[in-house]
Amino acid sequence: MLGNLLLYLATILIWGTTWLGIVFQLGVVDPAVSLVWRFGLASLIMVAWALARGQSLRFSLRDHAWLALQGISLFCANYLLIYTATGLLRSGLVAVACSTIVAMNIVLGAAFFGQPIRPRVAAGAGLGLVGITLVFSPEFSHLSLGDEALRGFVFCLIGTAFASLGNLLAGRNQRTGIGVLAGSGLGMGYGALAMALFAALSGKAFLIDLSLPYLGSLLYLAVFGSVIAFGCYLTLLGRIGADRASYCAVVYPVVALGLSTAFEGYRWSAAGAAGLALVLAGNLLILRRPGAAAPGAGSLTTSLSPRGGGR
Repeated sequence: MLGNLLLYLATILIWGTTWLGIVFQLGVVDPAVSLVWRFGLASLIMVAWALARGQSLRFSLRDHAWLALQGISLFCANYLLIYTATGLLRSGLVAVACSTIVAMNIVLGAAFFGQPIRPRVAAGAGLGLVGITLVFSPEFSHLSLGDEALRGFVFCLIGTAFASLGNLLAGRNQRTGIGVLAGSGLGMGYGALAMALFAALSGKAFLIDLSLPYLGSLLYLAVFGSVIAFGCYLTLLGRIGADRASYCAVVYPVVALGLSTAFEGYRWSAAGAAGLALVLAGNLLILRRPGAAAPGAGSLTTSLSPRGGGR
């Protein structure tokens, strides 16, 4: 039980801190190019890990096409929009906005797979929407359509929709027998290639910032955020099952906003605190089954969705 709790905490803490790590990626190097370096490195590590675990990388062209779609949605479009939003908003607010993936997963699951939306789930999504509005109310109190905060918020929501679509594609690929490590590693590789093509066509310079903050954050995001936290998730998944696929989305916004308060000068308001509480309550209501134990108590049944969680 203690081991499972430590794995859960490690995943939450790493994914909760990756939002602040993104801040150090912005500046000298274009976000698209930074993502090429990040996911190119993470892909190599993940594929090597898959091979070491004995997972096959031999897939049909059709499977590779689906993996490419997964990579473009999950590791290309999603992250490019989130990196851009982080340049316009405090990282903690980006994390809160992206926690809407819990509701988006359910809505897109209903749209693409015909999964029913239960009244409890609809109520949880409603609570989360009210909470998001309250959290962002200080930022939006005097906004026009051209303001950076509003554009950043819209980028967050669109990026999160791509992440949710990528989750559905990843689920589809796993159901066809593609290993999680191999599929994620190849998906990251396809995402990096798509991002490199986008950067080249956009005339971006393929630079590398040799400063300690940039290189340190790049390694942290690639190795810890994209590989080690994912390893903790996979271990936990194998031990306790997959019926709580997004519980990390309930907790990581708290970590991210705490760091944003300490390092970015985020100022709490009564509306913001109440809104965060509603976001957490809404996510819990969506995820919790009647009679289920809470995370960390009794029979912990948590699965941390790897790309519904951190950045």
